[in-house]
Amino acid sequence: MRRVPAGVPLAAPDGWFDRMIVLPGKLPLAILLLMFVITFVFIRISVRMIRAGVSWWPGNITPGGKHIHHMVFGVVFMIAAGFGVFSPIGEHSPWPELFAGLFGVGTALVLDEFALILDLKDVYWSEQGRVSVDAVVIGIAVCALMLLGATPLGITDNFRGWQVVVGVVLLHGSLALVTMAKGKAWTGLFALFIPIVGLIGAIRLARPQSPWARWRYEAGSAKARKAEHREADEQWFDRLRDGIYNAVAGRPSQ
Repeated sequence: MRRVPAGVPLAAPDGWFDRMIVLPGKLPLAILLLMFVITFVFIRISVRMIRAGVSWWPGNITPGGKHIHHMVFGVVFMIAAGFGVFSPIGEHSPWPELFAGLFGVGTALVLDEFALILDLKDVYWSEQGRVSVDAVVIGIAVCALMLLGATPLGITDNFRGWQVVVGVVLLHGSLALVTMAKGKAWTGLFALFIPIVGLIGAIRLARPQSPWARWRYEAGSAKARKAEHREADEQWFDRLRDGIYNAVAGRPSQ
């Protein structure tokens, strides 16, 4: 971020980008998000071209017959960016922006193969591989929320005193954990940034296969039956998500 010498008056921001991104110091975060999205779109196009057997498109990287997954490059990029941002040049423009872009590229490459890391086997084109797309979407959502000014667990510079900070963290964290235990991962994610979302998620019924339902809803009880009916009514959302995922990331193998 550019530093202005003491005593020099600040010029009025030229436009929305200067006011909302540059002046608050969010330019590295914006570059990170941009490179994250671009890299994910590019790598999905690449793997789909390879899967389709397009002859003129470069294939997988297999030196000596060993397939190197793109998450390997992502890990290297993330480590390089992390070392760089904490180095002596890490605070001087344009290095924070460059390291942020490199970190965004690396994060996209790693999260695109998150399912492989989770299962320790190649499930990229299987149904389990959809976990990778979920991880990418969550990463994009979190970065976008932070770019818009939201902060994890509601912590801001306006809070004074450790008691207030601990109280806010416990409140936000508890609502988010209850929401996630009820099988609502997306709602729980947004609850980390927007407390009213966590309150709504914590009050509503749990999904029937969630840990909360197994702990709290007896089989055949009124709550269990109501949760199952609501789950059936919300199947349209899962179908919509699957359709979007198929269009963006490719259809899983049968």
